[in-house]
Amino acid sequence: MTQDLPFDAYMQILVARARAEGVSEPTIQRMTVGLTPNSRVIELDRAQPGTPSASGFPPLAPYLDRHVDNARINGGRRVLAGLGSTARRVESQYGVPAEIIVAIWGHETNYGSYKGDFDLSRSLATLAWEGRRRELFATEWIDLLKIADRGYARSTMVGSWAGAFGNPQFLPSVYLRLAVDGDGDGRADIWNSRADTLASIANYFRDAGWRTGQPWGVRAALPAGFNPEAFPGKILSPVCPRVHIRHSQWKTVKEWRALGVQPQKYLADDVMTSLFQPDGPGKPAWLLTANYRVILEYNCSNYYAMSVGLLADEIDQ
Repeated sequence: MTQDLPFDAYMQILVARARAEGVSEPTIQRMTVGLTPNSRVIELDRAQPGTPSASGFPPLAPYLDRHVDNARINGGRRVLAGLGSTARRVESQYGVPAEIIVAIWGHETNYGSYKGDFDLSRSLATLAWEGRRRELFATEWIDLLKIADRGYARSTMVGSWAGAFGNPQFLPSVYLRLAVDGDGDGRADIWNSRADTLASIANYFRDAGWRTGQPWGVRAALPAGFNPEAFPGKILSPVCPRVHIRHSQWKTVKEWRALGVQPQKYLADDVMTSLFQPDGPGKPAWLLTANYRVILEYNCSNYYAMSVGLLADEIDQ
């Protein structure tokens, strides 16, 4: 989409909206001084893939080899051990396993080693001005200023080119809704505080409906000749349907057992599950629970959700 206003003129509109929503004048000044569009951000945004073709999906196994490797597994185990009682306290408070929380952290920023270095004010203002997803990014820019109004320096507020930041890579709107203070200092510092990072990710998962005490999924053994595609899903998801269309219809574990499908770890007979065999006949299959869909809320990709779940399982070993 072509920009229909010069950048400076568009920013006057955004600033007026921020002011109307209560952002203070000093914050507006420091978050807009020297602001210019970032051509690299526009380039990256326009390079985003569109809807994939219907001709198939890339195999899962190579993705898992890259994202659930020894470095990330061992890193997750070290991080979890180093967190001591903090991890279990957060787990107890929010009902989300510490291993899942740490696996998200590992996927998003490699346990905090790389959180992005784009000036968030510049990136979000650029994306709003560019116009491809104007309302989304206009709102995110104003939400960023609301966060800055809480006393965060602009130099602190750096992240990905698309506006996600901190250890868990929250967008500003997500931060305002779900980031929490995990260490009792009165701030939700997801850049530097491990306790705040853990509690904020856990709060996200609790808000998305995580069911305490239930795994995200377990490996399943299929009888010879069994075809999961004979049980297509019946629910059309309004959000990222190509992700959900790959899952079978939902049945209880007892119903799957009656068809010869055997979970390889304990799942209660009444747990609702969906069968997923991403790489086709003869390849690994899983029974996915509702908690798998919670991981998809964080990033709606089967590749992402499977790798988070499997990394969490490895960290737990």
